[in-house]
Amino acid sequence: MSVVLGCIADDYTGASDLANTLTRNGLRTVQTIGVPRDDLDLEASDAVVVSLKSRSIPAAEAVAASRAAERWIRALGAAHVMFKICSTFDSTDAGNIGPVTASLREDCGAAPVLVTPAFPETGRTVYQGHLFVNAVPLHESPLKDHPLNPMRDSNLVRVLARQSGGLEIGLINAAIVALGAAAIRTRQTELAAQGFGVAIVDAIVERDLEAIGLVAIEQPLSVGASGLGLGLARALVATGIVPRRPKDAAGEPVGGYAACLVGSCSAATREQIARAARHMPVLRLHTENLLTGTAAEDAAIAWAAERLAAGPVLIASSGSPEEVAAVQARFGREAAGHKVEQAMASIAAGLAARGVRRLVIGGGETSGAIVDRLGIRAFRLGPEIAPGVPLLRSIGQGAAMLMALKSGNFGGPAFFITALEMMR
Repeated sequence: MSVVLGCIADDYTGASDLANTLTRNGLRTVQTIGVPRDDLDLEASDAVVVSLKSRSIPAAEAVAASRAAERWIRALGAAHVMFKICSTFDSTDAGNIGPVTASLREDCGAAPVLVTPAFPETGRTVYQGHLFVNAVPLHESPLKDHPLNPMRDSNLVRVLARQSGGLEIGLINAAIVALGAAAIRTRQTELAAQGFGVAIVDAIVERDLEAIGLVAIEQPLSVGASGLGLGLARALVATGIVPRRPKDAAGEPVGGYAACLVGSCSAATREQIARAARHMPVLRLHTENLLTGTAAEDAAIAWAAERLAAGPVLIASSGSPEEVAAVQARFGREAAGHKVEQAMASIAAGLAARGVRRLVIGGGETSGAIVDRLGIRAFRLGPEIAPGVPLLRSIGQGAAMLMALKSGNFGGPAFFITALEMMR
Protein backbone atom coordinates (compact mmCIF):
# COMPACT_ATOMS: atom_id res chain seq x y z
CA MET A 1 0.00 0.00 0.00
CA SER A 2 1.00 3.62 -0.52
CA VAL A 3 -0.52 5.11 2.64
CA VAL A 4 1.12 8.41 3.63
CA LEU A 5 -1.58 9.72 5.98
CA GLY A 6 -3.32 7.72 8.68
CA CYS A 7 -6.19 9.07 10.74
CA ILE A 8 -7.88 7.91 13.94
CA ALA A 9 -11.43 9.19 14.31
CA ASP A 10 -13.30 9.12 17.61
CA ASP A 11 -16.69 8.39 16.02
CA TYR A 12 -18.02 6.99 12.75
CA THR A 13 -19.79 10.04 11.34
CA GLY A 14 -16.73 12.17 12.06
CA ALA A 15 -14.62 9.56 10.26
CA SER A 16 -16.87 9.82 7.19
CA ASP A 17 -16.67 13.60 7.32
CA LEU A 18 -12.87 13.46 7.41
CA ALA A 19 -12.60 10.79 4.72
CA ASN A 20 -14.87 12.89 2.53
CA THR A 21 -12.68 15.96 3.08
CA LEU A 22 -9.51 14.05 2.19
CA THR A 23 -11.13 12.67 -0.96
CA ARG A 24 -12.39 16.09 -2.07
CA ASN A 25 -8.89 17.46 -1.68
CA GLY A 26 -7.13 14.90 -3.83
CA LEU A 27 -6.36 11.80 -1.73
CA ARG A 28 -7.55 8.25 -2.41
CA THR A 29 -9.16 7.37 0.91
CA VAL A 30 -10.64 4.31 2.59
CA GLN A 31 -12.56 4.40 5.86
CA THR A 32 -12.26 1.30 8.04
CA ILE A 33 -14.46 0.28 10.94
CA GLY A 34 -12.03 -0.31 13.76
CA VAL A 35 -8.60 -1.78 13.15
CA PRO A 36 -9.05 -4.17 10.21
CA ARG A 37 -8.07 -7.79 10.11
CA ASP A 38 -5.14 -8.61 7.89
CA ASP A 39 -7.34 -10.14 5.18
CA LEU A 40 -9.15 -6.89 4.39
CA ASP A 41 -8.10 -5.51 0.98
CA LEU A 42 -8.03 -1.74 1.46
CA GLU A 43 -7.20 -1.08 -2.20
CA ALA A 44 -4.41 1.32 -3.19
CA SER A 45 -4.92 4.28 -0.91
CA ASP A 46 -3.12 7.48 0.01
CA ALA A 47 -5.02 7.84 3.27
CA VAL A 48 -6.82 5.54 5.68
CA VAL A 49 -9.29 6.70 8.32
CA VAL A 50 -9.77 4.24 11.18
CA SER A 51 -13.22 4.73 12.69
CA LEU A 52 -13.45 4.20 16.43
CA LYS A 53 -16.37 4.71 18.77
CA SER A 54 -14.24 6.25 21.50
CA ARG A 55 -15.63 9.72 22.13
CA SER A 56 -17.85 8.85 25.09
CA ILE A 57 -16.27 5.70 26.55
CA PRO A 58 -13.96 5.63 29.60
CA ALA A 59 -10.68 7.42 28.90
CA ALA A 60 -8.51 4.36 29.49
CA GLU A 61 -10.46 2.42 26.85
CA ALA A 62 -10.25 5.31 24.39
CA VAL A 63 -6.49 5.51 24.90
CA ALA A 64 -6.01 1.77 24.36
CA ALA A 65 -8.14 1.73 21.20
CA SER A 66 -6.40 4.79 19.77
CA ARG A 67 -2.94 3.40 20.46
CA ALA A 68 -3.86 0.13 18.74
CA ALA A 69 -5.08 2.06 15.72
CA GLU A 70 -1.89 4.14 15.62
CA ARG A 71 0.30 1.01 15.70
CA TRP A 72 -1.63 -0.44 12.76
CA ILE A 73 -1.39 2.82 10.81
CA ARG A 74 2.35 3.17 11.41
CA ALA A 75 2.83 -0.41 10.20
CA LEU A 76 1.33 0.66 6.86
CA GLY A 77 4.17 3.16 6.52
CA ALA A 78 2.27 6.37 7.29
CA ALA A 79 4.64 9.07 8.51
CA HIS A 80 1.86 11.25 9.89
CA VAL A 81 -1.12 10.34 12.08
CA MET A 82 -4.03 12.69 12.67
CA PHE A 83 -6.32 12.16 15.66
CA LYS A 84 -9.70 13.35 14.38
CA ILE A 85 -12.00 15.00 16.91
CA CYS A 86 -15.34 16.75 16.62
CA SER A 87 -15.36 20.31 15.30
CA THR A 88 -17.29 21.30 18.44
CA PHE A 89 -14.67 19.65 20.66
CA ASP A 90 -17.32 17.31 22.11
CA SER A 91 -15.49 16.25 25.21
CA THR A 92 -16.36 17.25 28.76
CA ASP A 93 -13.77 17.81 31.49
CA ALA A 94 -13.81 14.05 31.99
CA GLY A 95 -13.53 13.51 28.24
CA ASN A 96 -11.06 11.76 26.02
CA ILE A 97 -9.42 14.33 23.75
CA GLY A 98 -6.78 15.22 26.35
CA PRO A 99 -5.86 11.69 27.46
CA VAL A 100 -5.70 10.33 23.90
CA THR A 101 -3.66 13.30 22.68
CA ALA A 102 -1.22 12.97 25.59
CA SER A 103 -0.79 9.23 25.00
CA LEU A 104 -0.24 9.48 21.25
CA ARG A 105 2.19 12.34 21.82
CA GLU A 106 4.12 10.23 24.30
CA ASP A 107 4.30 7.34 21.82
CA CYS A 108 5.65 9.40 18.92
CA GLY A 109 7.61 12.06 20.78
CA ALA A 110 5.95 15.04 19.13
CA ALA A 111 6.04 18.35 20.97
CA PRO A 112 4.13 20.49 20.95
CA VAL A 113 1.27 18.80 19.08
CA LEU A 114 -0.77 21.18 16.92
CA VAL A 115 -4.49 21.04 17.80
CA THR A 116 -7.36 22.82 16.04
CA PRO A 117 -11.04 21.87 15.65
CA ALA A 118 -11.57 24.75 13.21
CA PHE A 119 -13.46 24.13 9.96
CA PRO A 120 -14.61 27.50 8.56
CA GLU A 121 -16.58 25.77 5.78
CA THR A 122 -18.99 24.49 8.43
CA GLY A 123 -18.92 27.61 10.60
CA ARG A 124 -16.35 26.38 13.17
CA THR A 125 -13.56 28.87 13.85
CA VAL A 126 -10.99 29.33 16.60
CA TYR A 127 -9.83 32.78 17.72
CA GLN A 128 -7.52 33.45 20.68
CA GLY A 129 -8.05 29.82 21.62
CA HIS A 130 -11.85 30.16 21.82
CA LEU A 131 -14.12 28.00 19.67
CA PHE A 132 -16.97 29.65 17.79
CA VAL A 133 -19.94 27.99 16.06
CA ASN A 134 -21.35 30.21 13.32
CA ALA A 135 -19.77 33.24 15.04
CA VAL A 136 -21.32 32.34 18.42
CA PRO A 137 -19.07 31.16 21.28
CA LEU A 138 -19.50 27.42 21.75
CA HIS A 139 -20.80 27.77 25.30
CA GLU A 140 -23.58 30.08 24.06
CA SER A 141 -24.55 27.97 21.03
CA PRO A 142 -27.25 25.25 20.95
CA LEU A 143 -24.42 22.69 20.90
CA LYS A 144 -23.64 23.47 24.55
CA ASP A 145 -26.45 21.05 25.45
CA HIS A 146 -25.19 17.92 23.67
CA PRO A 147 -26.93 14.99 25.42
CA LEU A 148 -23.69 13.07 26.03
CA ASN A 149 -20.95 15.70 25.90
CA PRO A 150 -22.32 19.12 26.91
CA MET A 151 -19.77 21.88 26.33
CA ARG A 152 -19.94 24.84 28.70
CA ASP A 153 -16.52 26.46 28.07
CA SER A 154 -15.37 27.88 24.74
CA ASN A 155 -11.75 28.35 25.84
CA LEU A 156 -10.00 25.29 24.41
CA VAL A 157 -6.76 26.00 26.27
CA ARG A 158 -8.66 25.69 29.56
CA VAL A 159 -10.73 22.70 28.42
CA LEU A 160 -7.73 20.72 27.25
CA ALA A 161 -5.67 21.65 30.31
CA ARG A 162 -8.38 20.28 32.60
CA GLN A 163 -8.35 16.98 30.69
CA SER A 164 -4.67 16.45 30.13
CA GLY A 165 -3.28 15.65 33.55
CA GLY A 166 -0.73 18.43 33.83
CA LEU A 167 0.23 18.70 30.15
CA GLU A 168 1.06 22.33 29.41
CA ILE A 169 -1.23 23.82 26.75
CA GLY A 170 0.01 26.74 24.65
CA LEU A 171 -1.57 28.92 21.96
CA ILE A 172 -0.57 29.90 18.44
CA ASN A 173 -2.85 32.83 17.80
CA ALA A 174 -4.46 34.20 14.66
CA ALA A 175 -1.89 36.95 14.17
CA ILE A 176 0.89 34.38 13.89
CA VAL A 177 -1.13 31.98 11.73
CA ALA A 178 -1.93 34.81 9.31
CA LEU A 179 1.81 35.20 8.66
CA GLY A 180 2.00 31.67 7.27
CA ALA A 181 3.75 28.36 7.82
CA ALA A 182 7.16 29.79 8.70
CA ALA A 183 5.74 31.89 11.52
CA ILE A 184 3.81 28.90 12.85
CA ARG A 185 7.00 26.83 12.88
CA THR A 186 8.88 29.54 14.75
CA ARG A 187 6.16 29.88 17.40
CA GLN A 188 5.94 26.10 17.77
CA THR A 189 9.69 25.95 18.40
CA GLU A 190 9.38 28.68 21.04
CA LEU A 191 6.57 26.79 22.79
CA ALA A 192 8.62 23.59 22.75
CA ALA A 193 11.51 25.39 24.44
CA GLN A 194 9.12 26.64 27.11
CA GLY A 195 7.92 23.11 27.89
CA PHE A 196 4.52 23.14 26.22
CA GLY A 197 3.30 19.72 25.06
CA VAL A 198 0.29 20.88 23.03
CA ALA A 199 -0.61 24.06 21.16
CA ILE A 200 -4.14 25.15 20.31
CA VAL A 201 -3.94 26.85 16.90
CA ASP A 202 -6.33 29.59 15.78
CA ALA A 203 -7.93 29.30 12.36
CA ILE A 204 -10.49 31.69 10.96
CA VAL A 205 -10.36 31.16 7.19
CA GLU A 206 -9.40 28.28 4.93
CA ARG A 207 -5.93 29.58 4.12
CA ASP A 208 -5.15 29.33 7.86
CA LEU A 209 -5.80 25.59 7.64
CA GLU A 210 -3.52 25.34 4.61
CA ALA A 211 -0.68 27.03 6.52
CA ILE A 212 -1.23 24.78 9.55
CA GLY A 213 -1.29 21.71 7.31
CA LEU A 214 2.10 22.55 5.78
CA VAL A 215 3.63 22.57 9.26
CA ALA A 216 1.72 19.64 10.73
CA ILE A 217 2.45 17.23 7.87
CA GLU A 218 6.19 17.50 8.65
CA GLN A 219 5.58 16.07 12.12
CA PRO A 220 4.37 12.69 13.37
CA LEU A 221 1.08 13.75 14.99
CA SER A 222 -1.67 16.35 14.82
CA VAL A 223 -5.13 16.67 16.36
CA GLY A 224 -8.15 18.35 14.85
CA ALA A 225 -11.43 18.25 13.01
CA SER A 226 -11.93 17.69 9.30
CA GLY A 227 -10.67 21.19 8.57
CA LEU A 228 -7.21 20.09 9.65
CA GLY A 229 -7.60 17.14 7.26
CA LEU A 230 -8.19 19.66 4.48
CA GLY A 231 -4.92 21.37 5.38
CA LEU A 232 -2.99 18.10 5.53
CA ALA A 233 -4.38 16.84 2.21
CA ARG A 234 -3.60 20.08 0.41
CA ALA A 235 -0.11 20.09 1.90
CA LEU A 236 0.55 16.57 0.61
CA VAL A 237 -0.61 17.54 -2.88
CA ALA A 238 1.11 20.96 -2.88
CA THR A 239 4.46 19.48 -1.89
CA GLY A 240 4.18 16.72 -4.49
CA ILE A 241 4.20 13.91 -1.95
CA VAL A 242 0.89 12.73 -3.40
CA PRO A 243 -0.27 13.47 -6.96
CA ARG A 244 -3.81 14.83 -6.99
CA ARG A 245 -6.26 11.98 -7.58
CA PRO A 246 -9.60 12.03 -9.41
CA LYS A 247 -12.63 11.82 -7.16
CA ASP A 248 -13.86 8.31 -6.48
CA ALA A 249 -17.27 7.21 -7.70
CA ALA A 250 -19.66 5.13 -5.63
CA GLY A 251 -19.46 2.21 -8.06
CA GLU A 252 -22.33 0.23 -9.50
CA PRO A 253 -25.87 0.93 -8.25
CA VAL A 254 -27.08 -1.15 -5.31
CA GLY A 255 -30.55 -2.64 -5.40
CA GLY A 256 -32.80 -3.55 -2.52
CA TYR A 257 -34.97 -1.44 -0.27
CA ALA A 258 -34.11 1.94 1.27
CA ALA A 259 -34.64 3.34 4.75
CA CYS A 260 -33.57 6.10 7.13
CA LEU A 261 -32.84 5.53 10.82
CA VAL A 262 -32.41 8.60 13.00
CA GLY A 263 -31.21 8.84 16.59
CA SER A 264 -29.98 12.44 16.72
CA CYS A 265 -31.93 14.93 18.82
CA SER A 266 -30.48 18.11 17.28
CA ALA A 267 -32.73 20.88 16.05
CA ALA A 268 -31.35 20.44 12.52
CA THR A 269 -32.21 16.75 12.50
CA ARG A 270 -35.72 17.34 13.78
CA GLU A 271 -36.27 19.79 10.92
CA GLN A 272 -34.91 17.23 8.45
CA ILE A 273 -37.31 14.60 9.77
CA ALA A 274 -40.24 17.00 9.39
CA ARG A 275 -39.25 17.67 5.77
CA ALA A 276 -38.85 13.95 5.03
CA ALA A 277 -42.34 13.27 6.40
CA ARG A 278 -43.77 15.06 3.36
CA HIS A 279 -42.24 12.41 1.10
CA MET A 280 -42.20 9.10 2.99
CA PRO A 281 -43.82 7.31 5.92
CA VAL A 282 -42.25 8.30 9.26
CA LEU A 283 -42.45 6.33 12.50
CA ARG A 284 -41.56 8.34 15.60
CA LEU A 285 -40.48 6.10 18.46
CA HIS A 286 -40.99 7.03 22.09
CA THR A 287 -37.58 6.82 23.71
CA GLU A 288 -38.99 5.45 26.94
CA ASN A 289 -40.48 2.47 25.09
CA LEU A 290 -37.05 1.57 23.72
CA LEU A 291 -35.72 1.34 27.27
CA THR A 292 -38.28 -1.13 28.57
CA GLY A 293 -37.95 -4.22 26.36
CA THR A 294 -37.83 -5.16 22.69
CA ALA A 295 -41.51 -4.79 21.81
CA ALA A 296 -40.96 -1.33 20.32
CA GLU A 297 -38.10 -2.63 18.17
CA ASP A 298 -40.18 -5.55 16.87
CA ALA A 299 -43.10 -3.27 16.13
CA ALA A 300 -40.87 -0.84 14.22
CA ILE A 301 -39.44 -3.62 12.07
CA ALA A 302 -42.93 -4.94 11.34
CA TRP A 303 -44.17 -1.42 10.51
CA ALA A 304 -41.33 -0.92 8.03
CA ALA A 305 -41.68 -4.37 6.47
CA GLU A 306 -45.25 -3.54 5.46
CA ARG A 307 -44.11 -0.40 3.61
CA LEU A 308 -40.64 -0.99 2.16
CA ALA A 309 -41.85 -2.34 -1.17
CA ALA A 310 -43.65 0.95 -1.80
CA GLY A 311 -40.58 3.11 -1.15
CA PRO A 312 -38.27 4.43 1.57
CA VAL A 313 -39.34 4.75 5.19
CA LEU A 314 -37.92 6.73 8.11
CA ILE A 315 -37.78 5.57 11.73
CA ALA A 316 -36.75 8.14 14.33
CA SER A 317 -36.04 8.06 18.05
CA SER A 318 -35.37 11.79 18.05
CA GLY A 319 -37.09 13.70 20.85
CA SER A 320 -36.93 17.31 21.96
CA PRO A 321 -34.20 18.31 24.42
CA GLU A 322 -36.84 18.39 27.16
CA GLU A 323 -38.04 14.86 26.38
CA VAL A 324 -34.48 13.56 26.26
CA ALA A 325 -33.63 15.23 29.57
CA ALA A 326 -36.65 13.65 31.24
CA VAL A 327 -35.69 10.16 30.04
CA GLN A 328 -32.07 10.66 31.09
CA ALA A 329 -33.16 11.81 34.53
CA ARG A 330 -35.18 8.64 34.97
CA PHE A 331 -32.83 6.04 33.47
CA GLY A 332 -29.41 7.75 33.60
CA ARG A 333 -27.67 9.57 30.74
CA GLU A 334 -25.22 6.88 29.67
CA ALA A 335 -27.57 3.94 30.21
CA ALA A 336 -30.38 5.60 28.27
CA GLY A 337 -28.10 6.61 25.39
CA HIS A 338 -26.58 3.14 25.09
CA LYS A 339 -29.93 1.39 25.13
CA VAL A 340 -31.42 3.64 22.47
CA GLU A 341 -28.37 3.15 20.22
CA GLN A 342 -28.61 -0.62 20.58
CA ALA A 343 -32.34 -0.57 19.92
CA MET A 344 -31.79 1.35 16.69
CA ALA A 345 -29.03 -1.11 15.76
CA SER A 346 -31.44 -4.00 16.27
CA ILE A 347 -33.99 -2.30 14.04
CA ALA A 348 -31.30 -1.79 11.38
CA ALA A 349 -30.36 -5.48 11.50
CA GLY A 350 -34.02 -6.41 11.15
CA LEU A 351 -34.41 -4.14 8.13
CA ALA A 352 -31.23 -5.50 6.51
CA ALA A 353 -32.57 -9.03 6.96
CA ARG A 354 -35.67 -7.91 5.04
CA GLY A 355 -33.70 -6.59 2.08
CA VAL A 356 -32.69 -3.01 2.96
CA ARG A 357 -29.41 -2.28 1.16
CA ARG A 358 -29.54 1.54 1.08
CA LEU A 359 -29.48 3.09 4.53
CA VAL A 360 -29.26 6.71 5.71
CA ILE A 361 -28.41 7.12 9.40
CA GLY A 362 -28.69 10.27 11.46
CA GLY A 363 -26.68 10.69 14.67
CA GLY A 364 -23.07 9.87 15.45
CA GLU A 365 -23.62 7.36 18.25
CA THR A 366 -26.52 5.76 16.37
CA SER A 367 -24.35 5.41 13.25
CA GLY A 368 -21.61 3.68 15.22
CA ALA A 369 -23.99 1.19 16.82
CA ILE A 370 -25.64 0.33 13.49
CA VAL A 371 -22.44 -0.10 11.51
CA ASP A 372 -21.08 -2.36 14.25
CA ARG A 373 -24.23 -4.46 14.35
CA LEU A 374 -24.23 -4.91 10.58
CA GLY A 375 -20.60 -6.08 10.68
CA ILE A 376 -19.35 -3.64 8.06
CA ARG A 377 -15.56 -3.60 7.88
CA ALA A 378 -14.74 -0.69 5.58
CA PHE A 379 -16.13 1.87 3.13
CA ARG A 380 -15.03 3.27 -0.18
CA LEU A 381 -15.81 6.97 -0.52
CA GLY A 382 -18.32 8.14 -3.10
CA PRO A 383 -19.62 11.61 -3.99
CA GLU A 384 -20.57 14.17 -1.37
CA ILE A 385 -24.24 14.33 -0.36
CA ALA A 386 -23.84 17.44 1.80
CA PRO A 387 -20.78 19.17 3.26
CA GLY A 388 -19.10 16.61 5.48
CA VAL A 389 -21.36 13.71 4.50
CA PRO A 390 -20.23 11.40 1.67
CA LEU A 391 -21.99 8.51 0.04
CA LEU A 392 -20.35 5.31 1.32
CA ARG A 393 -20.13 1.90 -0.32
CA SER A 394 -19.28 -1.03 1.94
CA ILE A 395 -16.30 -3.19 1.04
CA GLY A 396 -14.82 -6.33 2.57
CA GLN A 397 -18.06 -8.24 3.03
CA GLY A 398 -20.78 -10.00 1.00
CA ALA A 399 -23.63 -7.95 -0.44
CA ALA A 400 -22.66 -4.32 -0.89
CA MET A 401 -24.59 -1.59 0.88
CA LEU A 402 -24.83 2.11 0.21
CA MET A 403 -24.90 4.21 3.36
CA ALA A 404 -24.72 7.77 4.64
CA LEU A 405 -23.64 8.51 8.21
CA LYS A 406 -24.74 11.98 9.28
CA SER A 407 -23.86 13.84 12.45
CA GLY A 408 -26.82 15.57 14.00
CA ASN A 409 -26.14 19.12 12.82
CA PHE A 410 -24.96 18.29 9.29
CA GLY A 411 -26.96 18.67 6.10
CA GLY A 412 -29.75 20.97 4.95
CA PRO A 413 -33.48 20.54 5.61
CA ALA A 414 -33.91 18.14 2.66
CA PHE A 415 -30.92 15.97 3.58
CA PHE A 416 -32.70 12.61 3.87
CA ILE A 417 -34.52 13.12 0.57
CA THR A 418 -31.32 14.15 -1.22
CA ALA A 419 -29.35 11.22 0.20
CA LEU A 420 -31.93 8.67 -0.91
CA GLU A 421 -32.09 10.24 -4.36
CA MET A 422 -28.30 9.90 -4.76
CA MET A 423 -28.51 6.24 -3.74
CA ARG A 424 -30.88 5.31 -6.57
